[in-house]
Amino acid sequence: MQTRSKCGIYKPKVFSSVVAVKEPASIHEAFQSLEWSTAAQAEYQALLVNRTWDLMPLPAGKRAVGCKWIFKVKKNADGSIARYKGRLVVKGYLQESGIDFQETFSPVVKPTTIRVVLSIALSMGWSLRQVDVNNEFLNGDLNEDIYMVQPPGFEQVGVNGQQLVCKLKKALYRINQAPRAWFHNLREFLLTSQFDISKADNSLFIRKSKDQLLYVLVYVDDIIAQGLIQVL
Repeated sequence: MQTRSKCGIYKPKVFSSVVAVKEPASIHEAFQSLEWSTAAQAEYQALLVNRTWDLMPLPAGKRAVGCKWIFKVKKNADGSIARYKGRLVVKGYLQESGIDFQETFSPVVKPTTIRVVLSIALSMGWSLRQVDVNNEFLNGDLNEDIYMVQPPGFEQVGVNGQQLVCKLKKALYRINQAPRAWFHNLREFLLTSQFDISKADNSLFIRKSKDQLLYVLVYVDDIIAQGLIQVL
């Protein structure tokens, strides 16, 4: 049996002198650090710019799902710190099927499709590009009425101290229907851009013209799109 070591293939060891950074467990702990506080503020401003919600009193008979902050250190390949990331996520496990959402769909390109496209790229010498979309789920519109408590650390009160909640307009992370809402808008955009959906894989879009052939593969989990362009 051939192994990597027998073939002289070894994974290089990466040594880094970077000191491990503690990731905050709460927004109040994050506010004690300039880097983490800046990351939280940047995420909150992005949510406001995208008009993710409207503040309003909670309607009678409705309930608001919770949310929380998650903080992660993004590192480079050598182990050095790339950036501090703060993300607001919804406690989607509190949603009830049939009330808070009807359908869920998480499109993931099939492994067979990936292998076929990579094989074509290698054999034809085509270019291969990878795209990572920032705040991708905020591009998905919600049709259901979903109410969420305000982000911890950024609460606002209404007139006379009235308690307010967020009526979500955009899909936030960990909402059950977030991947479906995002993919619906992405699919509509690609279709209007003269792409066709592959009959073998719903996550593969193809645009064929007189002098170009373009394949776009969508992996919703990490929002990775891979495209191939070849001038015929």
